[in-house]
Amino acid sequence: MALKHRKYVYVERSDGWYVKVRVLKGRAESDPSRYIVVGPKVREPPLTAEVIREASLPEEVRKKLYEV
Repeated sequence: MALKHRKYVYVERSDGWYVKVRVLKGRAESDPSRYIVVGPKVREPPLTAEVIREASLPEEVRKKLYEV
């Protein structure tokens, strides 16, 4: 079971931490407003969570990952 019907994913940062991100499905993948950083950084994501890599996100979103 995933997190809330795939509305949330965890993004693996380059420093080894994970950040929870909300994904809005009605927008293009390259649109930075599709991804909303919502959660605190954690060392290990939940076992059922979908994990994506930081490199697959737009540059603006990557900057927001490190503000958490």
